[in-house]
Amino acid sequence: MRGREEEKLLAEIREGLSRPQKELPSKLFYDERGSELFEEITRLPEYYLTRTEQALLEEHVPRWVDALRPRSLVELGAGSAAKTRVILDAIRAYDHGTYVPVDISADFLERTATELREEYPGLEVVPVASDFTRELALPESLPRPLLLTFLGSTIGNFPDREAAELLSRVRALLRPGDRFLLGVDLRKNVAELEAAYDDAQGITAEFNRNVLRVLNERFGADFDLEAFKHRAVYNREEHRIEMHLVSTGPQIVHIPGAGEFELREGESIRTEISNKYDRASVARLFEAAGLRMVEWCSDDEERFAIVLAGI
Repeated sequence: MRGREEEKLLAEIREGLSRPQKELPSKLFYDERGSELFEEITRLPEYYLTRTEQALLEEHVPRWVDALRPRSLVELGAGSAAKTRVILDAIRAYDHGTYVPVDISADFLERTATELREEYPGLEVVPVASDFTRELALPESLPRPLLLTFLGSTIGNFPDREAAELLSRVRALLRPGDRFLLGVDLRKNVAELEAAYDDAQGITAEFNRNVLRVLNERFGADFDLEAFKHRAVYNREEHRIEMHLVSTGPQIVHIPGAGEFELREGESIRTEISNKYDRASVARLFEAAGLRMVEWCSDDEERFAIVLAGI
């Protein structure tokens, strides 16, 4: 018998696959295998986002942490917490601290928590397996001040309205003196953007098709993964990369609990969007969510930015 959350997700899948442009929620990528594939993507030469953000964190975070002196670090979409170590190292200089990684994949999250407990003796690690796109709650009585982070430009996976709603939930968790740190990918050369989402080794294509494997294993669907090809294209009007799975022939797929869906040859399922920003568009999101921009830092080529905010 399916639980309430599974029924909600099935309803979301049914609704998305019934649209003229079929869609699947990108949260389905991140089972343990999907999380591992994404970690591989972050190390690809084409995927500039991770190393550019890492360099920005190394340059600016020690100064910010020294001024804020956070006692708790909360990270949304924590993954392997690779970049988080820059912040934990800065906090460790004056406090053991509390780290709350929040992610949808419980298995991957627990593995990350175990590694960090070994690396940082005295650090209290409180993993929270949660779909923070729906609700966002923190453990009671976290030591303050709090630094809450959302890195990797994951905010770009949400349309503006949903992004503002998520940031509003973030704002509700903050108190005076707390800070929010956001990573955003910036608008740039289209060829560079598309290459980052369609690498030569095909890791991103495998990651994209993983969403279908998740549907097969989790819900008993009958997707043929080889009957879809990966496509990543930049939508100039919307300022976003779109990832699609394109049907290589006519087919009918079944998802128990969601229904039966027909695809024509060449018809696509959109699996992810990745919005690209400039300072003005981030400011609009913050204003809609009730956040105040404190500092904006981008690399010299203006490929990526990290943004510090408060209430």
